[in-house]
Amino acid sequence: MSQAANALYRKLPSVDELLRTTAMLELAVREGNAVVAEATRVVLARLREEIAAGHLDTAGVDLAVTGIHDAVERELRRNLAPSLRPVINATGVVLHTNLGRAPLSRPAIERIAATAGGYSNLEFDLETGQRGKRDVHVQRLFAKLLGPAAYEAHTVVVNNCAAAVLLALNTLAEGGEVIVSRGELVEIGGSFRVPEIMAKSGATLREVGTTNRTRIADYENAITERTRLLLRVHRSNFAIVGFTEQPSLEELVALGKKHKVPVLEDQGNGSLFDLRQVGVNNESGVMESLRAGVDVVTYSGDKLLGGPQAGILSGRKEWIAKIRSNALFRALRLDKLAYAALEATLAEYVRGSYDTVPALRMMRISADVLRMRAEALKARLRHPKLAAEVVAGESVIGGGTAPTATLPTFLLAVTHKDLSADELQARLRANDPPIIARVDEGRVMLDLRTVFEEQVAALQEALSRL
Repeated sequence: MSQAANALYRKLPSVDELLRTTAMLELAVREGNAVVAEATRVVLARLREEIAAGHLDTAGVDLAVTGIHDAVERELRRNLAPSLRPVINATGVVLHTNLGRAPLSRPAIERIAATAGGYSNLEFDLETGQRGKRDVHVQRLFAKLLGPAAYEAHTVVVNNCAAAVLLALNTLAEGGEVIVSRGELVEIGGSFRVPEIMAKSGATLREVGTTNRTRIADYENAITERTRLLLRVHRSNFAIVGFTEQPSLEELVALGKKHKVPVLEDQGNGSLFDLRQVGVNNESGVMESLRAGVDVVTYSGDKLLGGPQAGILSGRKEWIAKIRSNALFRALRLDKLAYAALEATLAEYVRGSYDTVPALRMMRISADVLRMRAEALKARLRHPKLAAEVVAGESVIGGGTAPTATLPTFLLAVTHKDLSADELQARLRANDPPIIARVDEGRVMLDLRTVFEEQVAALQEALSRL
């Protein structure tokens, strides 16, 4: 080690010296002794590395020493800042799986806050003073919403839809066969595959038909004494078009009744809302499945329902009771905060207050309104190197719901004189809060359908700072 480097190292204070300074003592009171000491060691180690690499001279070290307190604060912010951060979704994908799917309604958020800060009657019957069941908090609301079905549907809830499918298969078909069309052996996000979840459930897969055509006779010919279940799986993220055939739910239900085999539908999207109101005509919802007589329907809470992540099972009383008594139910159950959010979301459906649920409100915004919003944002942009144009486009529902459905929209197409579209997109992601957009034909496309009105000012400011 050279004498010059040794002299620079001696200029660095020790950790103990720094921790005794007034500024560091105040920082330790606010953030905690251990984390401040660790951040201080990291900053000093970084300075030693800079000296060893020859990047700092005497003046540089003196300057660095005067800024150690600020450097420690920056290190603390980097270490303690939450990794899970709010972002502005300008992609136009309403249920963006990577961005957390459905944003919660204000009533749901308020109900979470009221429940989280203290104790609650999650599993306590206030009338009898005895232990209760957490299911009751949403069962009464589901009963109101699903009342017009073909039969009186009962409902239980677990932590996500994959868990709901696993629980239903394990309860209804463990040790037996489940008949499913080859065209429905899907893989969805996170490498979730129907055959694999079926194997985990203890049921045996029995494939029928072909990829594009499956007839009701294919199901009937496959039924044996080992058949426990007929399964219909929603094609949540792809479509088969052209020369296709698929039996209706009514046909499948009739076959199940004939052979005394229950029918399970992994309906997935969880729609309790008439999608025809937003121009989506080829997607059925939970009510349609129950009206067709399906014995158990599984669906998500954080898709078209617009609530928290949950896996919901609705169906005939005897099957739901059997599912609830499965030991797996406790392992997969929902926590109190998700119950609070789900209860509040369902209450908005009962009231008919669909626009209170953000996902439904976003889907219902007209293209004309979105054009006006995009034009207004364009008019407020004052960056000399930015060029913006309002163009027609399409939003998508996303989230593994309606793979072919699109919603007409207007996009703000943005280019920058000195930055490529990818560089501009990266700058927006680095904003605080991060802005997530898409790139198309060399332009950054901003779809205000999925940008909350209170976020537009932050979006404008980020573009103006580029």
